[in-house]
Amino acid sequence: MIGLRAIKKRSDGWRDYLWIIIGSFITAASINVFLVPYKIAPGGVSGVATVVYYLSGGRFPVGTTMLVLNVPLFLAGMRFIGKKFVIRTLFSTVLLSCFIDTTEPISRYFVKNYLVKLEQSPSSPDLLLYAIFGGFLMGAGLGLVFRSGATTGGSDLAARIVNHFSPSFTMGQILLFIDSSVIVFAAISFNSFLLGLYAIVALYISSYVIDAILEGVSFAKAVFLISDRSDDIAAKILTDLDRGVTALQGIGMYTGKEKHVLLCVLHRSQLPALKEITREIDEKAFIILTDIREVLGEGFKTYDH
Repeated sequence: MIGLRAIKKRSDGWRDYLWIIIGSFITAASINVFLVPYKIAPGGVSGVATVVYYLSGGRFPVGTTMLVLNVPLFLAGMRFIGKKFVIRTLFSTVLLSCFIDTTEPISRYFVKNYLVKLEQSPSSPDLLLYAIFGGFLMGAGLGLVFRSGATTGGSDLAARIVNHFSPSFTMGQILLFIDSSVIVFAAISFNSFLLGLYAIVALYISSYVIDAILEGVSFAKAVFLISDRSDDIAAKILTDLDRGVTALQGIGMYTGKEKHVLLCVLHRSQLPALKEITREIDEKAFIILTDIREVLGEGFKTYDH
């Protein structure tokens, strides 16, 4: 039994590193194909590296610059954050930098000979589409890396370090400040307010995709239902919708009367049917609907996904 657990733990570890490799490659592709060629710098170390690349006339590769900028962050992270987290982060950061620099010539050839030729007006590319697709791919790649227990360094690692010293500020607030500062820096450096707006679009989409991968896409609804005929409604939900219902004990503070609060999780497509069931039985019933990011268990996702 112990041997099987050890094998499973080792297998999970290798699988995490495999996803880190895949996620790093996808992130590198988004940077090389959709973002850097069009001066879109959506925050973080990659944004700073993009500015340095153009201001230096291309003498400092984006991947190498990112790696250099991450060195002091790793030294601080090794001291204030767990070693296991930093080791995985070091692996993913070095890998991402290598992917960016080694695939850059291929990406440049692809952009020059295929993407540009597909555009109706090569001198004026649709930067909004590049920001959207670049942000989407970057979010997908970073989401896979984050889900494997690592980051690609940069603003994420910096935010963790700042949060260690200033816990009154949340990770989200610190990340927002860092990324916003980088976007403003890039807009000033490129002398383009428009490029700053495109960077914000890419950053927003990237953040949304990361959340979707880490927390799941909102595909289900949780329903809290309060009614004097809760037993009848629950029976109807069980038989007609084939969904489980849990009765929570509640007390109406105005009336002091005890009543059941029904809790039910169901697919969005089942909402109209639930509302119709409730309307037929008790038109005065009180319904609260809320989005659910992820549901594990019978009728939804299994735990091994």
